[in-house]
Amino acid sequence: MAVTVALGSVERSFNFRFPTSCCSSKPPTTTTYRPAVILPGLGNNSGDYQKLQLTLKDYGVASVVAKVSRIDWLRNAAGLLDPNYWKGTLAPRPVLDWYLKRVDEAVQEAKQLTQGGNLSFIGHSAGGWLARVYMEEFGLSQISLLLTLGTPHLPPPKGVEGVIDQTRGLLDYVEKNCSKAVYTPQLKYVCIAGRYIQGARLFGNSNVNANAAFRAPVEDDDLQMQISEIAVAKNLNDTTPNSPTFRARFIGQGYKQVCGRADVWGDGIVPEASAHLEGALNVSLDGVYHSPVGSNDLSRPWYGSPAIVEQWIHHLLS
Repeated sequence: MAVTVALGSVERSFNFRFPTSCCSSKPPTTTTYRPAVILPGLGNNSGDYQKLQLTLKDYGVASVVAKVSRIDWLRNAAGLLDPNYWKGTLAPRPVLDWYLKRVDEAVQEAKQLTQGGNLSFIGHSAGGWLARVYMEEFGLSQISLLLTLGTPHLPPPKGVEGVIDQTRGLLDYVEKNCSKAVYTPQLKYVCIAGRYIQGARLFGNSNVNANAAFRAPVEDDDLQMQISEIAVAKNLNDTTPNSPTFRARFIGQGYKQVCGRADVWGDGIVPEASAHLEGALNVSLDGVYHSPVGSNDLSRPWYGSPAIVEQWIHHLLS
């Protein structure tokens, strides 16, 4: 598995091989590290992160998930009553006060485990930029790490045809008002992006190679052969070599709404480039899907699958 790590202008690539087991081979440890607060992504609930909690526990990392249910996200509809929603200049507060309150409750619970020590934040998807809002509004004196998983950090570009800011200005607010990412001994930002599938433009041919448009999570020759055979079979009736699949075009339209381009790599929801932040330690992982919902630890692992956690857990242990 190829992993790209970048910090500032320094970029290095490493190769990793995932274990073929669906579970981490690491034996439970008795060593304890700073607790982590997990911030759920848009549409997710707390229960989606139970397996991730167990995996972290195996490494000696206790965790608390902000208590969020799927129906809670309907509270965001209150933003429709704010004129700024329609102007595209919406601010996180008061629309997202309910979420920030849940995060604060999780932080207070996690503090009971620290004995005066620091905390780590793990923000999945929108939970990553909401973590930045929380840190700005509530302070960050006890937070020593913000690790984001597939978070769309950057607002979509302005003036691109067919692109509508799905956050209605929220990401603009975060970019302008929240502290910039840093990587210092006191506070580290680590932004992890997945390269699960390459998108394609809706019409015409994109720069998409049918055999390379999907990244397998393991370096397994037999599996790669199967993927190549599937890609070829799907394109037997195409008149143009390497014609993008409907799936690639569909996903590409989602990418375009986030970053302004369709023919880019991403985790199936968030483009790779959007999940990175200037000033942070930025990491890209091949074969990683966006969400715990619809994931499979073997064929479609997400950021919280045991074999993927193994690639980033060291940031919580240092």
